[in-house]
Amino acid sequence: MSNWMIVISAIASFVVSSVIGKFLIPELHKLKFGQPIRDEGPKSHQKKSGTPTMGGIMFIIASVFVSVVCYVVLNILNPNNQSVQDHVQFIAGIIMATLFGVIGFVDDYIKILHKHNEGLTEKQKLVLQFLVAVAYVFALKLGGCSSGTVIPFVGRVDFGIFYWIVSVIVIVGFVNATNLTDGIDGLDGSVTFFASMIFMVIAGYLLNNGMSVMSASLSGACLGFLVWNFHPAKVFMGDTGSLFLGGYLCAVAYGINMPVLVIPIGIMYIVEMFSVMMQVSYFKITKKRTGQGKRLFKMSPIHHHFEMCGWSEVKIVIVFSLITAVAGVLTVLATIYTYANAG
Repeated sequence: MSNWMIVISAIASFVVSSVIGKFLIPELHKLKFGQPIRDEGPKSHQKKSGTPTMGGIMFIIASVFVSVVCYVVLNILNPNNQSVQDHVQFIAGIIMATLFGVIGFVDDYIKILHKHNEGLTEKQKLVLQFLVAVAYVFALKLGGCSSGTVIPFVGRVDFGIFYWIVSVIVIVGFVNATNLTDGIDGLDGSVTFFASMIFMVIAGYLLNNGMSVMSASLSGACLGFLVWNFHPAKVFMGDTGSLFLGGYLCAVAYGINMPVLVIPIGIMYIVEMFSVMMQVSYFKITKKRTGQGKRLFKMSPIHHHFEMCGWSEVKIVIVFSLITAVAGVLTVLATIYTYANAG
């Protein structure tokens, strides 16, 4: 029954997300919730100015609603199948992801209100994000969740108090990495579709119904969103959606007690984040040494570099998605190997 529920959650999320788009996009147009475009971004993006943003509302509603309904049904049909810790991980994970989405919503709304691409300040966003991450980690700890984690090819390791401290940093970092990946039509949604599918397979292998349902719901919801977001996009997800996606994937990774998997499965998010860090650092170092800053890439995050090199948005999406899929398959094999040789 759980396998059927996973399929149902994916299909239902797809339908809910895509249908919401049909009604949400015209309303966003009426409210003039258009996306301001950065002047320093690729010139080709200027024509996208005014495209409705906050489209992430589609997959937030779809994934959260369907996940909760399917999880409740699963627990009614199999009341003893989930532990207290499983319930805590599911509920806390849904709340964390939603709160990250709320932070993004506030940021988007301020941008729209003031008609420019600056919403919350970096300090304000980081403070709010750290508060959410700390609250999530505290909920897991209070709910009796273990500080032990499974690392591929290593096995189970307990880091004690350091696990919780590092977790806060990892969550905030990953959420912002996911946010940076949202820069061209269909990119963040496509990469997340494959990432959530991989998490669904791993959660299914581990017989973790709650995380299987969450992953399946997100994959279906992202696919429904891509109906409207794939190039040429009729709507953008905004920070509302991108911050939610990062929080949601972290919730699933922690829900299966393998948070380290956000590194291989989320490899493209991390590459995007490090491309920005490298660009900024290199510019500052060369400016200090020579008085004139130089750049490693034509533009960062790195998807813009490839744009400036002549790649089409569709090609970038396909390549980034394929890399995510390949890294994901290798992660699945590594996870199966680790559990097959455990103990």
